Amino acid sequence: MSASLPHLLVVPVVLPLLAAVALLLLGDRRRRIQSLVDVGATAAGLLVALEILRRVDADGAPGSIGVYLAANWEAPFGIVLVADRLAALLLVLTGAVGLCAAVYASAAWSRAGVYFHPLFQLQLMGLNGVFLTGDLFNLFVFFEVTLAASYGLLLHGSGLARVRSGLHYLAVNLLASSLFLIGLALLYGVTGTLSMADVALALPRVPAADRGLLHTGAALLGVAFLTKAAIWPLGFWLVPAYRAASAPVAALFALMTKVGVYAVLRLSTLFFSADAGPSAGFGAPLLVYAGLATGFFGVLGLLGSLRLGHIAGFSILVSAGTLLAAVGVGVAPVTSTALYYLLSATLAASALFLLVELLEGRDGGRDRPRFAVPEDEEEEEPTEDTNLDDLEAPLVGRVIPVSLAVLGLAFMASALLVAGLPPLSGFVAKVALLAALADAVGVGSASTTAIGWLSALLLLSGLIASVALTRAGIRHLWTTADRPPPRLRVAEIVPVFALLFASAFLTVRAEPVLRYTSAAAEALHAPKAYIEAVFATRPVPGPTRPAPGAEGAP
Repeated sequence: MSASLPHLLVVPVVLPLLAAVALLLLGDRRRRIQSLVDVGATAAGLLVALEILRRVDADGAPGSIGVYLAANWEAPFGIVLVADRLAALLLVLTGAVGLCAAVYASAAWSRAGVYFHPLFQLQLMGLNGVFLTGDLFNLFVFFEVTLAASYGLLLHGSGLARVRSGLHYLAVNLLASSLFLIGLALLYGVTGTLSMADVALALPRVPAADRGLLHTGAALLGVAFLTKAAIWPLGFWLVPAYRAASAPVAALFALMTKVGVYAVLRLSTLFFSADAGPSAGFGAPLLVYAGLATGFFGVLGLLGSLRLGHIAGFSILVSAGTLLAAVGVGVAPVTSTALYYLLSATLAASALFLLVELLEGRDGGRDRPRFAVPEDEEEEEPTEDTNLDDLEAPLVGRVIPVSLAVLGLAFMASALLVAGLPPLSGFVAKVALLAALADAVGVGSASTTAIGWLSALLLLSGLIASVALTRAGIRHLWTTADRPPPRLRVAEIVPVFALLFASAFLTVRAEPVLRYTSAAAEALHAPKAYIEAVFATRPVPGPTRPAPGAEGAP
């Protein structure tokens, strides 16, 4: 591990914070400069994340885990930032999706209201902080930073639909945050610490009389995280909120449910590993069935959806349920392929959300975004005045507009990704996950029946998503004789293809990516290296602090 890696860990948190301050100082009138600063800061954050990933993956030794003592106080007394393979991977994913959303927003949406760019950077700051923090209280702080920024971004552009869904989103997440705080208080009361590594060490030593309080606190934390991950039946807010949000905001929100999944994965493997004594595997079977319920609810939503925005929202529920159920299985190979599935599903959902506006918002002369989603959108059905000959006219001799062809190509690739069909990364992810589940029978904490249902969910979700997306594609791309061709901005379509190319990269480089996720999963299920790395990091000697072992040192 490079000696400079710990100092690099603070950049993903400080950089967007400084960018947000600079954007506020620029004022709302310099919007072109604001867009350049927003895109530039996000691109720089992605480069930093890639460098962190490169250094973390330099070798397989435990020393590849980077630890930064934010206040130069050793653990567990000070705030620490920790970058292992999982954190680095999600930093890169956040940077990639964030950059594409920022470029897309620069075309029009950033001018639909005030403070878009500062809120966007604060959102990135919160996401990066969640993935890097090694302290439970700061996990709560970064969660709240993320949520506070998301409230403003969700309402950006105004409109009744955004206000209504925003109120639901706010109420649910405030309740989840309250449960988070109560769970933290119980956990601190039992263990006497909020350092993640220290809690992991303290759990096996908790007396039997206090273990009920411990499990209650952990359960409250789990409910808070699962609410943010849109678990059924607490995920009713997700589809309306994501449907109402502007396209770049919805694309960035595709990461929000993954934050809840990350928290569950991180804390369940760290706190309730095989070394946790009587608490080992706490809540894992329930997590499997809750994930299955969420996934099948999402499948039903896909089956009944006609609007592309709803399809994109329900696809998020399917992926979240699949990931949570895979985490509950508790086997490293399943976790490894689930991480690959997380990458593919997030990129696909983000690309699909960006396409929603380009396909549903076409009016032939659109110079500005739709600032409000109509409260009651009626489906366009053929009437007696509709010229059916136009709808059924042969395509021979017709010239397909370039913009429509580009949209069609992007939609087809997104549909293949979401449905998990060959040859893109969605298919690789599902095949790898099915193979890992077959090998996990009788090994993990999940029963054979649960693994069978999860395998069925993977297959059924692909079939239903194919039907729903084909139906949406026919509606938006095939029966378009009475509509003029869409007008596309370069800044709108380039981010879509960038996300699709990232998914294609996952396909072409599937073997090294799966090798990386396998190393990440092995480290998660053997958290000793994480704990040792945190406690082995010593403060940097300063003018008033002698180096350990020096004369006068304690």
